Amino acid sequence: MAQATREYGEWPLKRLMTEVVGSGHKSADDMTREQATEAFQRILDGEPDHTTLGAFWLANRWKRNTPEELGAYVDVMAEESVVTAEPDADPVDCGANYDGKGRSAIFGVAAGLVAAAAGTPVVVHSGDRVPTQKQDAYKHVLDELGVRTELAPEESADMVDEVGFGYYYQPEFNPGIDALFERRDNMGVRTFVNTVETLANPAGASVHLGSFYHLPFAKKMVRTLKNAQSSTVERALFFQGMEGYDDVRPGETVVAEWPVSEDSDDEDIADFEIRTGEYGMDVTGEDLQVEDVAGDSATITEAVLTGAREDGFADAVALNAALRIYAREDADSIEDGLEQAREAIADGSAAAKLDALREF
Repeated sequence: MAQATREYGEWPLKRLMTEVVGSGHKSADDMTREQATEAFQRILDGEPDHTTLGAFWLANRWKRNTPEELGAYVDVMAEESVVTAEPDADPVDCGANYDGKGRSAIFGVAAGLVAAAAGTPVVVHSGDRVPTQKQDAYKHVLDELGVRTELAPEESADMVDEVGFGYYYQPEFNPGIDALFERRDNMGVRTFVNTVETLANPAGASVHLGSFYHLPFAKKMVRTLKNAQSSTVERALFFQGMEGYDDVRPGETVVAEWPVSEDSDDEDIADFEIRTGEYGMDVTGEDLQVEDVAGDSATITEAVLTGAREDGFADAVALNAALRIYAREDADSIEDGLEQAREAIADGSAAAKLDALREF
């Protein structure tokens, strides 16, 4: 430990537990940027004792990380783990919760391809059965569709430029985080790693689209991006997602947008409510549930893109595509984005994007 202290600084995780974060959710102190930076450097290097690491992760969960701490974690991840491969296009970065969904269909592949067909390039990224839920994510839908997923980052960037839609695989572009799999799995609960990995942004995009359970968390994510010195994100759109994923929740849904110049009294962050039924997605969450998330999502994706399906699933894909188009400001409003999305499906260009993705 002495050598580790000389190499990293004065704040091994055990000391941070004792003196800063470990006294409980009401009395714990927040870390400085320097302390949080050193802590995550040690974690990525595999330096902490496993018991201490688990205690530190749990203490962070209890006290709740600040945007400054999370921004420091993002910066360390970017410097020491993420392999960035930027396509010529500037895509919308979609970083859904990596531990996946277990009840409802995943629409992000279909929505991303529709958006791409409308002229909005999209990037998605995920791992493979990430703790704690270890459920279906982007990779598993793409696998079911016969798309190559275990790509080097440079290949992922080429996929974006050739197809307009690209997938980045966590073990390839973020190996330091992937190496924490066993430790995370043994925790049994989510840690701050589940939060920061969604902000990895391997394509160096300037627009991020994400999801949240509660509006305060969306605002915390925006502040995290602002505190992350490595971040290239200049605009972000967050909405309440089904199962915390980046598929918009049906019904009355809150959207957070950053930056905005008007209608904001909170650091250029605006929030507004949409009723998905007004955008053609007049279904309930139960209507969008499936038995086999990966397999059924792939079947739905192909059916919607080829025009063989025009039900509530098709409406959900169109609205999710519209939000991606609007996020990149390729449409002046969600309504305009929805019109573009529906046209891309109707004229066959979305189906052509699926063909191109499979052929890549």
